Amino acid sequence: MCRQLLKSKRQESHMPRGARLDTPGTLHHVMVRGIEQGSIVRDDSDRVEFLRRMGLLAKTSGTSIYAFALMTNHAHILLKSGSIGLSLYMRRLLSGYAQYFNRRHKRVGHLFQNRYKSVICEEEAYFDKLVAYIHLNPLRVGLVASLRELALYPWSGHAAIMKKVCCDWVEREYVLHCFGSREGAAREAYLAFLEEEMGIDREKEFSGGGLLRSHGGWEQVQSMRKKGTKVLSDERILGSDAFVRDVLKEAEERMALPLSADERSMLINEDIEQECRKAGITEAFLRSGSRSGMLASIRKGLALKFVYDYGLSMAETGRRLGVTTNAVGYMVRNR
Repeated sequence: MCRQLLKSKRQESHMPRGARLDTPGTLHHVMVRGIEQGSIVRDDSDRVEFLRRMGLLAKTSGTSIYAFALMTNHAHILLKSGSIGLSLYMRRLLSGYAQYFNRRHKRVGHLFQNRYKSVICEEEAYFDKLVAYIHLNPLRVGLVASLRELALYPWSGHAAIMKKVCCDWVEREYVLHCFGSREGAAREAYLAFLEEEMGIDREKEFSGGGLLRSHGGWEQVQSMRKKGTKVLSDERILGSDAFVRDVLKEAEERMALPLSADERSMLINEDIEQECRKAGITEAFLRSGSRSGMLASIRKGLALKFVYDYGLSMAETGRRLGVTTNAVGYMVRNR
């Protein structure tokens, strides 16, 4: 199995906001869903376009894609972030594709449900299981009837691993190397592993709470508690106690470093985008100067974060939110 552990030197954001823990080279299981369980693809043209964008962005950003499954209303991706980090990669992928989708299908509004979900994964312990879990998704939901059919299903990375479709941006050699040093034997071992995993339900292990996820379910957690075993967990991390501690320690060290102008701008843009998405408004409306509805509350929350967490000046905060410097000063004084 793979022995290369994650090497994280920097974190893209800071801890208080429960933000993404990410540095170049971090392994993530990413899940994106359509808003209100709606479709994110309607036909094969949409599927081709989603994968084209995913692959092109991966190659240009140095992002490594190991596994994926594009379903009708959601998608799974196992990737290792490149130089631009996970957040910017996903923003470019999802916003660009959503614009394409809305133009093509003559619709307006959000396509994806809130922020995508991402979980940092301990590679040595979970890499092979995550590859299998993701690639088996079409088989589990009945889109294909067998592993043989799955190998011909072009919307899952399994077909690329089996060389039935050409996706030169999928790191198939890296995946197969986890199962053997020679291609033929590695592919047989990979298929055998998929057959084993077909009979194992890892939904809770990979999608449950932090402690349940990292330790394989409630029964294991109960057993640990009976033994008096205490471990650290985090909703954003899939891994052992030691791995979780290492990731969080590096994040704390990152917090002590001043944000660069680019990092701060990226965080601000992400915060504004997230709050507007949650409220169902456009960024232009947020900056319009209107005082209707919940705008005042949204602006105040963002202003406090920008000034106190990011060290942004009141004048620049005002420009970002479409209000005056005096208005920002009032928000800060009356928090």
